[in-house]
Amino acid sequence: MRDSKWVSRTVKEEIRQNAVVKIRSGQPLFPGILGYEDTVLPQLEHAVLAGHDVVFLGERGQAKTRMIRSLTGLLDEWMPIVSGSEINDDPFNPVSAQARELVKAEGDNTPIAWVHRDARFGEKLATPDTSIADLIGEVDPIKVAEGRYLSDELTLHYGLVPRTNRGVFAINELPDLAERIQVGLLNVLEERDVQIRGYKIRLPLDVLLVASANPEDYTNRGRMITPLKDRFGAQIRTHYPQDIETEIAIARQEAVLMPEHDGLSITVPPFMEYLVATFTHLARSSPQVNQRSGVSVRLTVANMETLVAAATRRALRLGETDVVPRVSDLDALIASSAGKIEIETLEEGRDGEVIDHLLRGAILTVFKEEFPPESLRQVLDAFDEDLTMSAGDDLPVSAYSDVVSANPVLVAPIAGLVGDDGSDAVQASAVELLLEGLHLSKRLNKDSVGGRASYRARA
Repeated sequence: MRDSKWVSRTVKEEIRQNAVVKIRSGQPLFPGILGYEDTVLPQLEHAVLAGHDVVFLGERGQAKTRMIRSLTGLLDEWMPIVSGSEINDDPFNPVSAQARELVKAEGDNTPIAWVHRDARFGEKLATPDTSIADLIGEVDPIKVAEGRYLSDELTLHYGLVPRTNRGVFAINELPDLAERIQVGLLNVLEERDVQIRGYKIRLPLDVLLVASANPEDYTNRGRMITPLKDRFGAQIRTHYPQDIETEIAIARQEAVLMPEHDGLSITVPPFMEYLVATFTHLARSSPQVNQRSGVSVRLTVANMETLVAAATRRALRLGETDVVPRVSDLDALIASSAGKIEIETLEEGRDGEVIDHLLRGAILTVFKEEFPPESLRQVLDAFDEDLTMSAGDDLPVSAYSDVVSANPVLVAPIAGLVGDDGSDAVQASAVELLLEGLHLSKRLNKDSVGGRASYRARA
């Protein structure tokens, strides 16, 4: 190692220097994090370059844990340690008794092991039963039983923080950690050492400490003690996607859709993606939804997966191969949404009603954006001349194709939405959006029986 000119660096120096290289070359420091390019990520980059410990403050589902875990991408791929060390001892500067004795005895012949950067990340969810022993360490009775003295440092069993020495350690939901346990982190953040019970032992640890907290917990369910807050170099506030396009991009990245097999072909039209994302944004602004608990991006992801699943079930029952979600599949979203939003209501059992209202609002919003009023005049005239149309999850694609072929007034508005190359299944989805939008905008009447709906003129 001496011949290779390897230089020992602190973990913050290592992360900073690797960040500098990436910034100079134009590489993203945190790939896969969407929607934070102009808000959160610049603050995080400032903290990295300043060598600060960080606490992320934000509601659930705002990529706090993902950003924390992505910090390992700024570590060197491999790091040398004293072979057999429990706390990743630096061969040139060992801190544990075991490593110090080995280096003293072996000198330059000390065996070296290499640790991958993924193994240099430690994480702990701050549950109420978390103890100092979990984080810092405790006497190991087995080692005492083997004949060591209690005063021997080698009787210690190191906790999670020492075992992440020369790495990144994360504490999720920090305010849930008991205040007396938070005190145990003060030295880790400032003096960079730990003390274990009554031992005269000092471990000068090298750790980047990162934490996450929910603002609601931050003030009500738990709190971060003032001396601990003071020791974090940066507090970064996260947020939900600020526009529909970012919401859709995250859903595309995170949603796990059924793989195409058994002859099925899955297509999610852009207007249906937009509808699902709009539903989430409406929920985030609705007075009937508890905004303190937040409306996570996970709602959009789960709804996208459920919508495709509902369309798949329909296609399988009808013997079709093209899986394309329609408006009639949206009822399935009630189940996937109910557990992810908290309804503000004094009445029991109104969750489904509130979610259905939000879904109708999303349909109407997308309809108004996608269909200019002037493109619908001939369609409304046709309904005034006794045109009626049916829609539902029991109708095959061919039923919609026949209606469009028999009524040329539908061709232009549908083509304006899906383009000239839209498949018959995508056109069927567009027809359902058109019909339901006209009904919600009070220009058509709708009669529903089971899963089938019939649309007719209001007159």
